[in-house]
Amino acid sequence: MRIIAGDAKGKNIIVPQRKATRPATELVRGAMMSMLEAIAEDWSEVLDIYSGSGSLGLEALSRGAGHVDFVEHERACCDIIKQNLETIGCAGQAHVYCLDVPKAMSLLGKQYDVILADPPYRNQQIGEVLEKLGNSSLIGENTVMAVTHSAHLTLAERYGRLTMLKEHRHGDSLIAIYRKDSRFDSHLPGPV
Repeated sequence: MRIIAGDAKGKNIIVPQRKATRPATELVRGAMMSMLEAIAEDWSEVLDIYSGSGSLGLEALSRGAGHVDFVEHERACCDIIKQNLETIGCAGQAHVYCLDVPKAMSLLGKQYDVILADPPYRNQQIGEVLEKLGNSSLIGENTVMAVTHSAHLTLAERYGRLTMLKEHRHGDSLIAIYRKDSRFDSHLPGPV
């Protein structure tokens, strides 16, 4: 697998050799980044959850993101993300949290401009995680979130303060784009 655009374009990255880890294809990554680049105003702080190999966050760094926090619970994948960061020369612009996503959400203490999510396709609890995320203090004034998911899984139109803008199909994958909706700010939460 390789980085498809930006400063690290063409650099090969390592992907886990496990069947359970299914990195987003180049087509899906490219489509997601194009959709986000048309919407997201700021890429200073990016959160990549269910990171796997880190391909989404690495692509964001290559395209100019200021800082990416990666969240992945598998130790082997965390080590691969760190190697990939070294490969593309961006280790100083990232932090890897080797935790499950709900635990990481309770520890992260900043708002993100862009959130990238590539959860396991068989994860039936993803709606619960996205709802918690959408109501968390991690959502900033202009947060945009992109989620890749199976075409066999239907995501909600709204998760907390995040409302779906659009959804596009790419093969067996769907990319859903959400944006923070200020109409749902009446109950701003404290820390997750």
